[in-house]
Amino acid sequence: MRPQVIIIGRPNVGKSTLFNRLVGKRLALVDDQPGVTRDRRFGDASLLGLDFTIVDTAGWEDLDPETLPGRMRQQTEASLIGADVALFVIDARAGVTPLDEEIARYLRSSRVPIVLMANKAEGRQGDPGIYDAFALGFGEPVAFSAEHGQGLADLFEALRPHLEAKQAEEDEDEEASGEDEEEFDPESVLKLAIVGRPNAGKSTLINKLLGENRLLTGPEAGITRDSIAIDWQWFDPEREGYRPVRLIDTAGMRKKAQVTEKLEKLSVADARRAIDFAEVVVLLLDATRGLEHQDLKIASMVIEEGRALMIAINKWDVAENASGLFNGVRAALDEGLAQVRGVPLIAVSARTGKGTDDLLKAAFEIREAWSKRVPTAALNRWFDDALAANPPPAPGGRRIKLRYITQAKTRPPGFVLFGTRLDELPESYRRYLVNGIRRELGFEAVPIRLTLRSPKNPFATKK
Repeated sequence: MRPQVIIIGRPNVGKSTLFNRLVGKRLALVDDQPGVTRDRRFGDASLLGLDFTIVDTAGWEDLDPETLPGRMRQQTEASLIGADVALFVIDARAGVTPLDEEIARYLRSSRVPIVLMANKAEGRQGDPGIYDAFALGFGEPVAFSAEHGQGLADLFEALRPHLEAKQAEEDEDEEASGEDEEEFDPESVLKLAIVGRPNAGKSTLINKLLGENRLLTGPEAGITRDSIAIDWQWFDPEREGYRPVRLIDTAGMRKKAQVTEKLEKLSVADARRAIDFAEVVVLLLDATRGLEHQDLKIASMVIEEGRALMIAINKWDVAENASGLFNGVRAALDEGLAQVRGVPLIAVSARTGKGTDDLLKAAFEIREAWSKRVPTAALNRWFDDALAANPPPAPGGRRIKLRYITQAKTRPPGFVLFGTRLDELPESYRRYLVNGIRRELGFEAVPIRLTLRSPKNPFATKK
């Protein structure tokens, strides 16, 4: 485990900008309005040879614990548990505020070492705030500009006494074991993204899987903004062992016409990037609302991106006419997603945990189909049988010759069909081949790419 450094401060002091600066990429959403970050986000950071995990947190606000900002503060307080260092960030230009003083009192009661950072200190406008920061009782503040990257050397000097000791302990442990710690093989970790409309219960479902309130939840729609990845171990009851999973929570996706705020557009774009990163995507439906047109649009987007798709109906414990709902959703999916029939459909309850093991089991199974490669010999045996059972048409009395097929890639499965006059091959026959590949060769309900390739005509006139 790398040393863990958390970023704490009131809203809009530049915590997410600092996070992005230390991880070297724009992972966290950044906007001028306060309160953008709501859930903890983890990233791998490296600062002049110091390697550590950096944690971005929600802005600290002094409000009722039952309110959304109050619950965000509870998440921030929880992030202190297990941290090796806390970066307490203030806005040097605004100076020390009463809320900064309240945060300082709380941090002094913790056992975590504190590094005080005066952000937005570029130029001379932040000098008065830097001098005021001494009164917080954490020694000399690090003058910093997360926006421009100024002060990295000073931050390194402030962190080094705390992190080098931690790294030395890890190095000793590795030497004692005689081997370096092995990372999970990327092929063995299931990258599972949860997507859906706002308030479908995505964060609640992940919290139930984890067995802790790791993600902020509540009755308000659209709480999640960043796509949050969490590494987890699922206990497979059939194998009686643990299997690694990377759970990815995403922001709710509304109809494009309803998304008008810049921040929500950024959140939806972040969710789309999370789909690109995932192997299997679970589209979570709300049993109290059924399947809506927006759900089919999200499902089609997942398929177009080439990801393995599953559908889970959440809030099953409060669903009315559950059997009719399930059959209705199944029929609507088969009609609305004709390009991928038989997508796994599972009933779950994020509140009680019903169906979660079935969900994970199906996710590993469909990932296996999504990653499968068929030997060329077996593939062409199926191909010969398919042609014999249903020969290609002969438009205008001229035969379309299909010579052979090969699998070019996996994840998603991609096949290349070779022959002549393939530009005249009807779409219906192409679907016949794709459905046969899926049905006969064990690719189940995963997206399949079929590319047609004809040899060049050596007698074609060059222009």
